[in-house]
Amino acid sequence: MSYSIKVIKKHEQITAAWSGGTTTQLAIYPENAEYNKRNFLWRISTASIQDEQSLFTCLPDFWRKLMVIEGEVILEYEGSRQVGLTPYEQESFSGGWVTRSMGKVTDFNLITAAGCRGELEALFIKKGTSREIDCHKDDVEFSLVTEAFYCTEGQVRFSINEDQSLWLEKGDICVLSRRASLDKVNIKISHSGNESAAYVIRAHIVS
Repeated sequence: MSYSIKVIKKHEQITAAWSGGTTTQLAIYPENAEYNKRNFLWRISTASIQDEQSLFTCLPDFWRKLMVIEGEVILEYEGSRQVGLTPYEQESFSGGWVTRSMGKVTDFNLITAAGCRGELEALFIKKGTSREIDCHKDDVEFSLVTEAFYCTEGQVRFSINEDQSLWLEKGDICVLSRRASLDKVNIKISHSGNESAAYVIRAHIVS
């Protein structure tokens, strides 16, 4: 097998309090890294912002990508520039900026260290339809490619290279890792629940 895959079900995830609400770590790399020690290359989490106004934790030397799942939020950087976000809209900003949020939301977060690169994409899958993703060889300057898929609504089935299948429900995440120099991996995501549509957030990370 040219890749490794791990599924973390919703009930296996750990939620902790922070100054503005709660946060749930979904995945971190390396796996033995600790968020509080800032010794990770990347981290994926969700957060529930329960205060009308909150201040983001300062993370110099890291880059943040944030996508709203529920609610609406206004982000304010360095006391000047403001950006408003609604569900499945995203924003990218330096972890070292003084960032305030206004509004109660649930969001999806990707934090990457220097030398890593990450992108977020919202996938909307209607009942009876599917999406295919071909993961090709990435830049030779990177050694590891990670594809993470977090189900925010509904139920989906994943078929990987047509030889492995798995299912995700709301709140579950799967993390697929492969060497950047290997041939492509084909991922097919199909709607498999009774809802009219399913929503999945994809995080593509190279490190």
